[in-house]
Amino acid sequence: MPNSVVIHSKIKKFKKIISVSGDKSISIRWVLFSSLAKGVSKAKNLLLSEDVLAAIKTIRKLGIRSEIKKNECKIYGKGINGYKYKKNLTLNAENSGTLGRLILGLLINSSKPIKLIGDNSLSKRDFKRIADPLTKFGAKFNLKNNKNLPLTIFGSKELKPIKFTEKKGSAQVKSSVIFAGMRTNGLTFIKAKKSRNHTESMSKYLNLPLKVISKKNYDKIYVSKVKKIKNLNYNIPSDISSGAFFMVLTALSENSQLVIKNVNINPSRIGIITILKKMGVKISFQNKKNYKGEKIADIKIKGAKLIKPINCPARLNSSAIDEFLVIWILAAKAKGISYFKNLEELNKKESPRLIWGSRILNKMGVKNIVTKNSIKIYGNPNLKINKKIIIKNYLKDHRVFMTSVIAALSFGGEWSIANPESIKTSFPNFLKLINELKKQ
Repeated sequence: MPNSVVIHSKIKKFKKIISVSGDKSISIRWVLFSSLAKGVSKAKNLLLSEDVLAAIKTIRKLGIRSEIKKNECKIYGKGINGYKYKKNLTLNAENSGTLGRLILGLLINSSKPIKLIGDNSLSKRDFKRIADPLTKFGAKFNLKNNKNLPLTIFGSKELKPIKFTEKKGSAQVKSSVIFAGMRTNGLTFIKAKKSRNHTESMSKYLNLPLKVISKKNYDKIYVSKVKKIKNLNYNIPSDISSGAFFMVLTALSENSQLVIKNVNINPSRIGIITILKKMGVKISFQNKKNYKGEKIADIKIKGAKLIKPINCPARLNSSAIDEFLVIWILAAKAKGISYFKNLEELNKKESPRLIWGSRILNKMGVKNIVTKNSIKIYGNPNLKINKKIIIKNYLKDHRVFMTSVIAALSFGGEWSIANPESIKTSFPNFLKLINELKKQ
């Protein structure tokens, strides 16, 4: 099969220290906030993936200058109203749901219509969930099939603050409404189901008019109009979602040990840690510190002799939403049945991930039962694969590719995994790091 990675042997035990790529969620938000700041903002360790580069191209099209040299990116912000809206402007979010949804919140006061497009995968995803609340502010939208990209946004100069309840646990929807509230006179109120809170943390660090009252299952968020954003220099921490693949690989490699340096352990993102601990994996945080509103630490993982099954609490879903595919590879080796529920959001990602998770497990010979929002996995502690497995036609979802690589290295067999270029969206040096672990 052309354009595929072939793996035909399990990884040997390893003891390594690695650094994974910069956090994608923070990288994209840094680009957007810096584009609205007054003056030059600098970032080190910015994730130079296709999603983040799409964000940089987007702000350039809106008249904001940027430079990338070696490990540093500079953005020359022109202030909160510094965007230039040209006639017939088209912005391309490519594969990035975060960029596509967040930028719309910043465009609701545009003086000219703006068309937003994306790649084949993003064009199938739900943008009505963003258009509906932003319409309440006063913007107007034309969407394909009333739901998808391409869409056209018609901004308004007479924006009104809104009250909005976010029920899905979508940080992208919440952040888009926060950005819109920052463009609007008056007080916007959001009652949001718990989800990752990088937008709020960055806003707090920048002393923007945003207040969060945290309750057990939701947050109350109050947003007022922003008049000025100071420049934002940032050393981007490593991405826990990228690190998750190496955590699971280590857990499945008995007698192995791994330290992942300088990882963002924001409490809204560490569902993967809680889940792995419940499944018997030894994980600890070292060198903990606070950095500009985010919590950072080195993560130490040891290979597990016995994987425990888990009835995964649904409250952990939003804080592990991008890691479930690889968590299920761990569940494949658990001694017993693992159950994951209320996960309909997974089928609205780059590919229908519930379906793809089940497909990969089926190919591995692991019994599972999948519904439209749950999966039950019948683990086998003695699982070994001795057959050929082909993974292809998965909408080039980077997490499907990386999960398949981890499964191949953990359980054996001969795997042919198509579209390795998919990792460019989030983790371009994934295979390079895998090869480092394979070197003894």
